[in-house]
Amino acid sequence: MSQLMYGPAYRVATTPPPSLHVPPPPRASLPDLRTLTITQIIRSILAALIVVLWLVPLPEQVTPDARATLVVFAAAVWLWVFSKVSDTYVALGAASVIVLIGVIDVDDLFAPLGDETVWLLIGAFIIASAVTSSGLAVRAAVALSVGVTSPRVLVHLLTLSVVCTAFAVPATSGRAALVLPVFVALTAVVPAWLSRVLALALPSVVLFSAVASLIGAGAHLITDQILTGAGMSGFSFTRWMILGLPLALVSSHVASEIIFCALSTSTQRRSELDITREALTQGAPLSARLSSSEYRAVLILGVAVVLWFTENVHGIPPAMVAVLGALLITSPYLGTEDLGSTVKKVPWSLLLFMTATIAISQALTKSGAAALLTRWLPADLSGWVFVLAVIVLSTAAHLVIQSRSARSAVLVPIVIAIAPTVGVNPVAAAFISTAAAGFCHTLPASAKPLAIFQGNDDPDSPPHYRTSDLMRMSALLAPMHFAVTAAFAFFIWPLLGLPLYL
Repeated sequence: MSQLMYGPAYRVATTPPPSLHVPPPPRASLPDLRTLTITQIIRSILAALIVVLWLVPLPEQVTPDARATLVVFAAAVWLWVFSKVSDTYVALGAASVIVLIGVIDVDDLFAPLGDETVWLLIGAFIIASAVTSSGLAVRAAVALSVGVTSPRVLVHLLTLSVVCTAFAVPATSGRAALVLPVFVALTAVVPAWLSRVLALALPSVVLFSAVASLIGAGAHLITDQILTGAGMSGFSFTRWMILGLPLALVSSHVASEIIFCALSTSTQRRSELDITREALTQGAPLSARLSSSEYRAVLILGVAVVLWFTENVHGIPPAMVAVLGALLITSPYLGTEDLGSTVKKVPWSLLLFMTATIAISQALTKSGAAALLTRWLPADLSGWVFVLAVIVLSTAAHLVIQSRSARSAVLVPIVIAIAPTVGVNPVAAAFISTAAAGFCHTLPASAKPLAIFQGNDDPDSPPHYRTSDLMRMSALLAPMHFAVTAAFAFFIWPLLGLPLYL
């Protein structure tokens, strides 16, 4: 038995037949260009350009610090666009390299963590978390929709309410999470076609209306810090609201109307709704008056928002107001939420990303790398052409850089370096770029609110909207967004105290 089992294997292992031929190992071959995708080709070309940027001799006036900063910045952008590595990890890594090679000091990397805008965002997130958990979303849905019979009126009422949340809840993902329960409650009482309209209109309004408030998106705080780090005037809470709120109202309502008309027929638009309190609450009791926790949450939030708007009157910085509001709403007797649980909901990854990108932008300015980019511009470039190019590039940037904050971190340092050379106010150019970068409606992955409202996490339930619907709306909303932003840049914002030209 042992010979039958092991004998042949033993003979083969020790005395292989003379005719046995072992082929040489295969030689590495170059990939077939016909099998490469366009993305892979672009990725390879850009990676080669980064290497060339490091190796090819540059003019003598280009310092080693400027060259190194450009290479690190280009590598970070490449990773943000083409890799699946976390945006925050890439930003921290790039900032660390810049510190290690001596372009900026270690204090320049850590200082933004103590900036008041970071504390403003921390406090605002804690307040928003407590308000969200208080159950006010369903009550808001009842207050807004019960008794409304016109589909168009319902869409625009919800649009206006979502715009107002930009002053209470920081970041677009947080606002989408706040609005989602309202949408879910309404889907049970409105027709399927209107549910589809709301599934696209509500996240679109979340994205378009973020520009209304300084805390509406992390990109706004990044822009403010980049400007102040470059020695320019930043934006207070009130100044940003004066400039951003009109744009938010116009673009949000126009976008809602476009989506409403494009995804419905004339007969559907003339139909009447029958929305009752019992249907919205699904039979659950809902008192007519606010509960104690809801009342306290609304009161603290309302006081905080009023103090943010009236900073010039009382002189309390917005960050201090946010911290005091967070302490009150999580206090043992007046609060509605525990401090420990709310602190865990603060997007610390976003805060770290902000501080790292601020350090990178400071390195671009300090090393002279940002100034190098202006040498490639035509000498006779007109300011209005530059502004239109900024709007187009900032609007289209979501196709390659998904993170809104990353887009501002990439574009704003370049924009403020180029703007003075063509006679454009760099503060205005930074604000225009940040506002234009709010468009990200092509794919569900382009923005978290769109992914949240797609509703395809449950394989047993259909999505709230199809990707083809979103792409169709994107083709309609992009020209609107460009036209409205350009109109505000050239005509409205100069009247509101933001001159376009130097």
